[in-house]
Amino acid sequence: MNHMSSRPSPDSVVSEQLINAEADSVPQPRAAAFASRTAAIFTGVSLVLIAFNLRPVFSSASSLLPEIIEQTGLSSFGAGILTTLPVVCLGIFAPLAPRLAQRIGAERTLLAVLLLLALGIALRGLQSLPLLFIGTALAGACIAIGNVLLPGLVKRDFAARTGLMTGLYTMALCAGAATAAGSTLPLQRMLGGSWSLALGAWAIPALLVALIWFPHALLRKVRIKHAGHRVEGLWRDRLAWQVTLFMGLQSALAYCVFGWLSPILRERGIDGVTAGLVVSVSVMVQVFACLFVPSIAVRCRDQRGVNLTLIVLAVTGLLGFLLAPLATVWLWAVIQGLGQGGLIAVAMTIIVLRSGDAHVAAHLSGMAQCIGYMLAAVGPLLVGLIHSITGGYGATAILFVLLGLGVAIFGWGAGRAEHVKARTIAI
Repeated sequence: MNHMSSRPSPDSVVSEQLINAEADSVPQPRAAAFASRTAAIFTGVSLVLIAFNLRPVFSSASSLLPEIIEQTGLSSFGAGILTTLPVVCLGIFAPLAPRLAQRIGAERTLLAVLLLLALGIALRGLQSLPLLFIGTALAGACIAIGNVLLPGLVKRDFAARTGLMTGLYTMALCAGAATAAGSTLPLQRMLGGSWSLALGAWAIPALLVALIWFPHALLRKVRIKHAGHRVEGLWRDRLAWQVTLFMGLQSALAYCVFGWLSPILRERGIDGVTAGLVVSVSVMVQVFACLFVPSIAVRCRDQRGVNLTLIVLAVTGLLGFLLAPLATVWLWAVIQGLGQGGLIAVAMTIIVLRSGDAHVAAHLSGMAQCIGYMLAAVGPLLVGLIHSITGGYGATAILFVLLGLGVAIFGWGAGRAEHVKARTIAI
């Protein structure tokens, strides 16, 4: 691993202090992480179920966006803010994750995340525009914390199966988004046409998973190291910034899909249920990509070729949705899903591969998600702004191409087989 002996700049010290507890926020890897195979299986299944609940907030609102606009009088720009708000929260609240986990433990923090996530989703079900935004922000904050803690728990408890577990929980993220995209509109019709009740219904699975996670969080004794290490040099490292920008720009594309693909297809003339199914199929294809892409990526000499291939597929699929005949929409759903799902999975995998130890991996995860998701929020906001200005979605093709170009550039840099030049220092 490379080391840097120079002292960090004042700005980088402040930035690193925002997430400097993260490496110690969960128990460190040890030879026998669990006393039994049953406990390991329970933990793995639970983490996958938790991940499933971290994406319905995005795609459920997208499916009902035309109904929400029509019944509340929300403008296209306001709808853009609604789809962007939870993504902004992913970046803003990510630094809180290590601090909360350091105080009460990662397991208990995840339990609190699930309970508050259910509350935020339930607030979206009260048919109030202010509560819709408040509940969305609360849910986004909870998702931010869960996003940061999951890679650390995988690194700690499944160090020998990082590729498999990363693929499984990333698959669960996509599966949650796909399920919400495909079933929210039919659910709304079953509930008498109430968009709010359809959104609020997604609080139920979050509560159920909280009940499953409860004994693991409160009854299992966990030793937590509250201090002892810091990571220097990460925020001044070029490779770390390439990983971060790769994560952020590919996420911008992903949240454009979650937030706007259904309205784009509906404006082109596809009915609401079919549009939701197209999004669901695209995201379900992402699930399969999440399963095999990490295993392929870790076997390659580096990940540059993988990254370029995936971004070409993702952008080609998006352009097909916008410009190609509607009869070919299912083809583009598969192509876009393969590219986007692979990008999500390889971005998470690269965080681990570019890190020299668990402390650096935890800090790089925090940096990539904090800065990356703030950048990602620009994507869906710009889609809403473009629609508000032009009255259509055609011009978003330019946005998708520019985002894809950025992903390709930073994906090439992040794909190099090197470690970030940062070091862990005992304090």
